[in-house]
Formats: sequence, C-alpha cells, structure tokens
Amino acid sequence: MYKIKLNDLNLNQIMNSGQCFRMKIKTDQKSETDQKTETPVKSIYTITAANHYVEITQNEDHFTFSCRRDEFETIWHPYLDLQTDYGKIKAGIDKKDEYLLRAVEYGWGIRILRQDLWEMIITFLISQNNNVSRIRNSVEILSSQLGKRCSTDSGGVYNAFPRPEEILEAGMERLGNMGLGYRDKYILKMAESVVKGDLNLDALKAAGYEDAHQMLTAQYGIGKKVADCICLFGLHHVDAFPVDTHIKKILNRFYPGGFPYENYRGVLGIIQQYMFYYDLEGKM
Repeated sequence: MYKIKLNDLNLNQIMNSGQCFRMKIKTDQKSETDQKTETPVKSIYTITAANHYVEITQNEDHFTFSCRRDEFETIWHPYLDLQTDYGKIKAGIDKKDEYLLRAVEYGWGIRILRQDLWEMIITFLISQNNNVSRIRNSVEILSSQLGKRCSTDSGGVYNAFPRPEEILEAGMERLGNMGLGYRDKYILKMAESVVKGDLNLDALKAAGYEDAHQMLTAQYGIGKKVADCICLFGLHHVDAFPVDTHIKKILNRFYPGGFPYENYRGVLGIIQQYMFYYDLEGKM
C-alpha cells in the first residue's frame, strides 16, 4: 500500500470523462457520497491499463494505492499525469470567459491520463458512433476474450488489453461475435497493419502532433476526430482538440465568433476535456 495526498485529482470525474474505459468503482464497497455534488467522498477505484492493474481508494484529496511506492512512481504517477500542474492551467483561464470558468470549476479534478497507445487506437476505433457505456462494454469483452489473464498481488485476476498479435490471431470470425458492429474490420485491419509494420507504434510515439495525426488518418477507419483523440489520450499531445457533436454544440453556442485557441496553446486538449465533460454531464 502507498498513501499520498494529491491536488487537482478526482477519479470519479476522470472515469466519466470519456477518455478511459477500464476504470471502475469497485462493486463490493459501500460508497460515501457528497449529497451536494453527487461525488463519491470515499470510493475504491480499479484501473486496468494495458497489462497493469491497481486499486485506488480516494477520500477527498487523500489516496491509497494498492501497490508499493516504486510501482506508484514508475507506473501510476506518470499514468495520472501527476507531474503536470493543473492548478496553474486552471488559474490561466480567461476571467471574462464565464462558460469556460464554469466548465473548469465543475470538472476541477480531470487530468489527461497517459495511456497505452495501442489500447487507445483500438478504443477510439470502437468509440465511433458509440456511447460511453457501449464503448466500455466492448473494450471489456475484447479484453476478457482475447487478453492475457493476469494475477494481482492480492490473488485477484484481470485481463490485460489484447496485443495486436492476439487480435490478428483471433481473426474476423471471433471479432464478429463480440458485438463490435462494423468496427470489427477496422480493428482487425489495424492489428494487421501493426504486426506487418505498416504502422510503426514506436515511430508514432516519436512523431510530433502534426506528423502523428497524418500517420493516423492514413490508416483504415481513422478520421480526423478519432486521430485527435488518439493523439490526445494515447500520445499526450495536449494541443490536440477533438471536435465531436458535444464540442460543436459548445462552439456554436458560446463561441460563435471563434474559440480563442491562441490563448490556450500548449494545453488545448486539457481545456477541451473540461468542456466535453461539462456538456456530457448535461450542465451547460
């Protein structure tokens, strides 16, 4: 166990922000809830990321990780982007922008996770024309049927996210029975591209935002918005600004003269996530 006090971090908000789909509230617990904000005051969250697993208890700004300090520092500290000063980012919001101030205040504990690139490529292929609940279910089915079975230090079990080779070996017959819809052919083609070397994940990681975006949109099934999501959540290019129906609605309603992108260069993707979460929660 490792205990630490952390600022600007709310796991419940991150879990529901549409950027990760293998974070859950542990079901065998009694959760204390702040009745005013409907935010769990003390909850246990499980996170499965690539081939790693952790349980985190959050009690306001106090966190207990079910791992040793060395694992926290090497895996979960970077994963949660704890090296970034989100307080400074929030303090830099234009004080005249009432909408954005409200969005940031509401989603104050959101951070852009540093997630596994391959997992994000497949996750956001699944996300097309989909909702959060169905994406979460599809990712879980894919992992449980094709991912490696792993054990936790406490004797529990979980499934790692399937690697390209495991998906390619499964083939269309198995993928076609997972309820993925038309996305199954995108997923299989992507696995084939990575295994054959047509898409080099290491080269993608080394590329800048513009080059990475072009490399992604050249792949079968990836459009501009999905590429931006992968750049933001899988490559941590925080100037990526995915525009979906939620963001389009916000831009049309609150920024008819244009969004002030230049004011937030270097953190645009973080700003986008505050806006997206605020609208997703129906708080506009």
